[in-house]
Amino acid sequence: MKIDFNETECRAMQAFLEGNNDLGEELQAEFLNQLKEAMKNGQDHCPCTADCSIHGKCFICVQVHRGHGNHLPVCMHEMVNRKLKELSELTEHSIIDEVEKPIYLK
Repeated sequence: MKIDFNETECRAMQAFLEGNNDLGEELQAEFLNQLKEAMKNGQDHCPCTADCSIHGKCFICVQVHRGHGNHLPVCMHEMVNRKLKELSELTEHSIIDEVEKPIYLK
């Protein structure tokens, strides 16, 4: 199951932003039911490729990353990068030449 930018959950957020909380709650419940079903069927919803003991255990993974405060879980990268791109657009992406990829991404 694709969690990141899930179509149903994006529609739920749009409904919330438009003030239609009933529709937002309904769509969010649908998304969560789909996720529960996918997990029950053993589908791997975790985008991280690291071989670790907490793979797919989102709550625990986020707590570990919050605990050490060194970097974000892989599942948060795309969301944060999209937000940073939007911020970078405010200065015509003038920071792009100053950003280096970490060694592990080269």
